[in-house]
Amino acid sequence: MKITKKEGLAAKALEQGKGILRLAPTWVPRSFCVPGRRIKLHPDDYYVLGGNRGGIDERWLSSTTPAKNGPLTGEFEGLSPVVYKDGDSEVLLLLKDVIDELKGAIIGDRLWNQHKSWPMYSKFFDNMGPLPHHVHHNDKKAALIGQLGKPEAYYFPPQLNNHGGDFPYTFFGISPGTTKAQIRECLVNFTKGDNKITNYSSAFKLEPGTGWDVPPGMLHAPGSMCTYEPQKASDVFAMYQSLVNEAIIPEELLWNGTPIDKVGDYDELIDVLDWELNTDPNILQTRFMATKPVRAIDEMKAQGYVENWVCYKSEAFSAKELTVAPGATVTIKDSAAYGIIVMQGHGTMGVWNIETPALIRYGQLTNDEYFITEKTAQDGVKITNPSATDPIVMLKHFGPNNPDLIL
Repeated sequence: MKITKKEGLAAKALEQGKGILRLAPTWVPRSFCVPGRRIKLHPDDYYVLGGNRGGIDERWLSSTTPAKNGPLTGEFEGLSPVVYKDGDSEVLLLLKDVIDELKGAIIGDRLWNQHKSWPMYSKFFDNMGPLPHHVHHNDKKAALIGQLGKPEAYYFPPQLNNHGGDFPYTFFGISPGTTKAQIRECLVNFTKGDNKITNYSSAFKLEPGTGWDVPPGMLHAPGSMCTYEPQKASDVFAMYQSLVNEAIIPEELLWNGTPIDKVGDYDELIDVLDWELNTDPNILQTRFMATKPVRAIDEMKAQGYVENWVCYKSEAFSAKELTVAPGATVTIKDSAAYGIIVMQGHGTMGVWNIETPALIRYGQLTNDEYFITEKTAQDGVKITNPSATDPIVMLKHFGPNNPDLIL
C-alpha cells in the first residue's frame, strides 16, 4: 500500500468528501496471537505478512497511532490511510498527516488545542483463543518510555460473533484477599512454565451486544469473542501471564513497557498495577456495560433509527451503535468528530456510497470506514437506507470528553 506525502491533498480530500473522509482498512498482525478469522479478511491473507510476523487478528480504525510490533513492524503499520480519488486513480494519504495539516478543521479546535492530535483509535480484535493476563500502563508509567497511558473498552458486535471462539470468557482483575507477594511470585516464575496468575482472578462470560470498561492498571485476559475496542491513542502493554492455551509467552513481553533501567525489578511490575481497582469486589457492577439509548427509544424509532451508547465509562473516548431502519432516511447530529465502521447493510452517507463487505483481500479498498469532521457532525450527516429488509448498522468512535455523553 503506497502512501503519498504530497502537500495540498488533505484539503482536496476534505472537499471531495464534503467533510467526510473515506478510510482504507488497516490490518495489524500479532506474533503471539492466532487469528479468529471473523474480521472478513480473505482466508489466504491472514498470514500474508509472513509467519514470523504472526497472523493478522486486528483491524485498526480511525488510527493515527503507530503499532508497536517490534523490529519487523511496517513503516505505516497501524496508521489509517485516507482515500482520495484523483481522476481515475485513488491516492492514499495518512489520516495522521491530514489532521496534522488541517488541525481543528478535522477534529475540532477543542481537541486540537488540547491534544494537538486525534487522541484515540478503535480496533477489531479477533483471536481464536484468549489473550494472556496483561496490563496497560497509566500516563505516569507510560511516560517513562515516552508513551501515553491506555484505557480501553470492549463491545462485542453481534455481526462478528456468530461463534465465540475457543474461550469466550475474560479474566478481570485480582480476587479480593490476594496479596501483592502472591502476584509478585507469579511474575518471578514467569520463565518456569505456567506462572498460574489467573488462579488469582475471576472470569466473566462474554455476551454479544454488551461490553466492558478496562482502565489502565487493571489486569485482564481478554476472551476469544471478536471485540470492538475503542481506546486511547497508545499501544503500551505488558504481559503478566506466561502460558496460554499451551503457548509460551516470551519473557520480553513481561518487560514490555518497562524502562530499561527497571528491567528485572519485579516490584516495578507490581507498581504498574492499580491495586484497589484490581481487587474491587464489585467488578461486574463497576466495569460491565449494557447498552444505553441516546434518547427515548420510541422517539428515535419514529424518526427511522435507534442509537445506543456502547462504551461510555471512560473520559478518554466513547462509542455508539447507530441502526438506520430499512427504507429510512435520517440526519444524525453529533457535537464532536468521530470515526465510523459499517457493520451491516448498505446505502449512502453524505456524498459516499456505504456498504458492508463480505470478504476483503489484504490491500483492497472498501466503502465501510469513514471519518466525520466536527463541523460536519454538528451540521448533521444524512444517511439513506434503500433496502426493504436490511438495517444499516454502524459503530461510531469519539475522542475524549464527548459533549453529548450525558447518561
